[in-house]
Amino acid sequence: MTQWDVFSSKPLEGNSLAVFSDARGLNDGEMQALAREMNLSETTFIFPRDPGIERENGVRVRIFTVQEELPFAGHPTLGTAFALRGESGAREITLDLNAGRVPVRFEETPGQPTFGEMTQIDPTFGIQHDRETVARATGLDADDFDPSLPIETISTGLPFTVAPMRSLAVIQKLRVDLARAAEYLEKTGGKFLYFVARETVDPAARLHARMLFYNGEDPATGSAAGCTAAWMVAHGVAKPDERVLIEQGIEMQRPSRIFVRASRSGNRVVNIGVGGNAIAVMRGEVVL
Repeated sequence: MTQWDVFSSKPLEGNSLAVFSDARGLNDGEMQALAREMNLSETTFIFPRDPGIERENGVRVRIFTVQEELPFAGHPTLGTAFALRGESGAREITLDLNAGRVPVRFEETPGQPTFGEMTQIDPTFGIQHDRETVARATGLDADDFDPSLPIETISTGLPFTVAPMRSLAVIQKLRVDLARAAEYLEKTGGKFLYFVARETVDPAARLHARMLFYNGEDPATGSAAGCTAAWMVAHGVAKPDERVLIEQGIEMQRPSRIFVRASRSGNRVVNIGVGGNAIAVMRGEVVL
């Protein structure tokens, strides 16, 4: 087992991920129990297969939170690809997830840490939400939300409801009724809320983000960032094919840097790229 800090090039920042390199022989209950034992946002389990099958279909990986298995999640995908790459210097690693095949391509720049970028599944746009209704469902004030941008549910393998906030001060002071929000999301096709603001701490960032859920707060949410990349291009917050930075995790002292981009093809948003760095911080053995 190794533990990685993802969406950061510095140890003890970003979003932590536990990776089990050979999960053959583990059943679903054991994997869920191990994820609870790790007590991180997610834990991944790799199932090695014949090299020919892996070249054709990708490396089989399953993703668990402390509570459930997910079909897709961003920081586990990126971090597991870094773990699989190791010292090989491979230019690309493809993961075979429950949501489908996700390739991760690596970029090497002299003097810089290795950068990996996953290509997520093309986005599916869900509903746009009424601001007053979302405010009631979250325990927030309608005036807390940015009136110039829509609250919208989008999926690139896992549906997130992107909720733009009026200011950095508002997003930094978020207090959300998670139980009521979860009930609302279940009715409207979202899995989690992803709060964003155009006012940022780092002037180089395009958005400041937070994601609160049943395990507390997530330091970096790559799946939500992919949905947000599509949302940004659809609504003019970013230009097509422009790589921009989303900052997250600052409030919980786990600063994360998530780089995203998306393309346009006619009236469709496609080619969702979500990237960043990852660094190994622990290696160990689990005895069952």
